[in-house]
Amino acid sequence: MTKRIAFLTASEGVEEVELTQPWQAAVDAGHTAELVSLDEGEVQLFNHLDKSSTQRVDRRVADVAIADYDALVLPGGVANPDALRMDEEAVAFIRDFVDSGKPVAAICHAAWTLVEADRVRGKRVASWPSLQTDIRNGGGDWVDEEVVVDGNLITSRNPDDIPAFSKALLGVLAG
Repeated sequence: MTKRIAFLTASEGVEEVELTQPWQAAVDAGHTAELVSLDEGEVQLFNHLDKSSTQRVDRRVADVAIADYDALVLPGGVANPDALRMDEEAVAFIRDFVDSGKPVAAICHAAWTLVEADRVRGKRVASWPSLQTDIRNGGGDWVDEEVVVDGNLITSRNPDDIPAFSKALLGVLAG
């Protein structure tokens, strides 16, 4: 069964492979992927600290509802989740999505948005190592594992984990 997946990003600072590879895995599995962002236009993708390509935004976060999607993916990059966690609509969308029980997958620095939404409390969470204090301060149990599925949260540490991250997301979507 085809699922509709929102990939939520800020306007720039998105780690390219953390968006494009899970996106392609979802599309290859027959799902529909949509790029949701803070603003219309395009988002600037990065290869670590260097600008790479851009990707067109499908919908603004202000114009979507949890009911529109079956899953939410939060790509990393340092600037991307840092900007998202400063946007009240984006944080509310993430919080409400987690609360809906639908799958929410966050990789690398994207766990910052889960901390900001106060949704790591009591959860095992993998992320980029520099976020471990933030996750612990948010009541989460930070772990150094390739992929962690805890309830409806799917988290991974870094781009090297993308194959396991994508496989876990697709597995959860398959039921």
